[in-house]
Amino acid sequence: MAFDKDKLVEELGALTVLELTELVDALKETWGVEAAAAMPAGAMMAAGAAAPAEGGGAAAEQDEFTVSIGDAGDKKLQVIKEVRGITNLGLKEAKELVEGGGVVKEGVAKDEADEIKEKLEAAGATVTVQ
Repeated sequence: MAFDKDKLVEELGALTVLELTELVDALKETWGVEAAAAMPAGAMMAAGAAAPAEGGGAAAEQDEFTVSIGDAGDKKLQVIKEVRGITNLGLKEAKELVEGGGVVKEGVAKDEADEIKEKLEAAGATVTVQ
């Protein structure tokens, strides 16, 4: 059986956010690896070279955050509405995300992450920002 990269990319592109989250979890469990953001090789080398120079100094302040939903609580419909407004997902995808938990939005600024968390918690959801 020959590997068809294009077919795999096409199939992955058709997955919902919930399905992607489940896939990532399965890959972590199977191979014991964490997913990392893609970086050009030169950037990885620069990051590796810069790390020792920072030494024991204070950790760099995080500027991108990921907002995840854990539990929808008692007001699932309100949480789904908020998720749809935040993500522009369709009703089915938003419902799957709310019911299964997972990443609502990633790579957002601290202010936006806090705003999203506040909206979802006001709707009754349990939310984490990382």
